[in-house]
Amino acid sequence: MPATLIGRKIGMTRLYDAAGKNVPVTIIELGPCHVSQVKTTETDGYNAVQLSFDEIKARNSTRQLIGHDGKAGLTPRRSHREVRATPEEVAAVKLGQEVKLDIFDAIKFVDVIGQSKGKGFAGVMKRYHFGGLCASHGTERKHRSGGSIASHATNRGYSGRPKKGKKMHGHMGDERVTMRSLAIVARDKERNLLMVKGAVPGANQGLVIIREAVRLYKGKAELAKAS
Repeated sequence: MPATLIGRKIGMTRLYDAAGKNVPVTIIELGPCHVSQVKTTETDGYNAVQLSFDEIKARNSTRQLIGHDGKAGLTPRRSHREVRATPEEVAAVKLGQEVKLDIFDAIKFVDVIGQSKGKGFAGVMKRYHFGGLCASHGTERKHRSGGSIASHATNRGYSGRPKKGKKMHGHMGDERVTMRSLAIVARDKERNLLMVKGAVPGANQGLVIIREAVRLYKGKAELAKAS
């Protein structure tokens, strides 16, 4: 099946690599996950594998999810995520199968997907790093303003609202973020822990999805082939 797992962000620390370099890493508890549903072109119109993670008590779930997990021979799970797969990969997967950290043994770089921290309502200086207006006596209580929006004030001929995508004040954070091509620094299979280089979106104990890196730049691609 595709190299993808659901996990939980534990926090950050630092490790020394083989060259003695101090590397900042994020610790992620990965799985074990279980296959809660297998979708095929004949039954659902597309091929996919649904993974479930984090066992919970039945009273904290719903009857629908309890029945859904029960069909796979599983107890209720907190999180479910689908992964697109090829017909060959789907044929090799069994309902209720356990998927563990071993799936990343031959992989050096991964993409980490998570929900970023919500920052509430923010101005343009915090949200988009605007410089603000002049800090002189002539500027009256407008130092952190976004300034004129000029022709972006209207979508002429379509509406009286500002054009979509215009950088202005508004809700910041709490959105899906993908960190691409993070290097795997260490693995702890006994405790299902994966250490990746750098920061990962979201708060500690937040849900994350880890998959094999989709896109690698030249230097990382050469390192991945070397393995």
